[in-house]
Amino acid sequence: MAEPRRDTHQDHTAPEAWGRAVREAEARAWDALVATARRTVADGLVVGTSGNVSTRVGDTVLVTPSGVPYDRLTPDDVTGVDLEGRQVLGSLLPTSELPMHLAVYRTTDALAVVHTHAVHATAVSTLVAELPAVHYMAGALGGAVRVAPYATYGTDALAAHMLRALEGRSACLLQNHGTLTHGAGLDQAYDRTAQLEWMCRLWLTAASVPGLTPSLLTPDQLAEAGERLRGYGQRG
Repeated sequence: MAEPRRDTHQDHTAPEAWGRAVREAEARAWDALVATARRTVADGLVVGTSGNVSTRVGDTVLVTPSGVPYDRLTPDDVTGVDLEGRQVLGSLLPTSELPMHLAVYRTTDALAVVHTHAVHATAVSTLVAELPAVHYMAGALGGAVRVAPYATYGTDALAAHMLRALEGRSACLLQNHGTLTHGAGLDQAYDRTAQLEWMCRLWLTAASVPGLTPSLLTPDQLAEAGERLRGYGQRG
């Protein structure tokens, strides 16, 4: 398979034929995006180049490119599109899951999206239509985590299913596929992904005990937990 074309400049500028120059804020955001993408691999949430990460800077969406291992990405590989999907930065093709990322940015105030093929979450997506409310941290994601019906990856149909599953939520499962979370920044989106994978692993573990059924939280209990979690952590 041919290598994607790569820019070898070291000054964050893109030749005119490949789009405009990279702005300072975009260069910083790209560095953070690459670090987050590499973290998904290090933490076992993706294998190889599966999954993808994006972040929004103004009206530009920076995304991981298609089929490039994250450990090979450099500051000169900045890949960006506008909100209509037109490429404005870089020469590498954007992720094939661009329709999902853009759908989130067009309909929410999110500034980051993380999509993974985390194994426990993907397993749960094949079993239920909604992750059972086995832990109160579901409240931090807006409530019970829904499973978006299956559609072929990279399609508008998948993006539409995902948006319906995300209504009132910051995370969803994608049937026979993986996870998608969004947040006010890359750290928050990533943390939500990690929490979702942990909850899926918890439910699978509890549900596997013969003769016993996990106790589940009620919608009111999840809502109360969500309210408390909004004020969690340090202030100021």
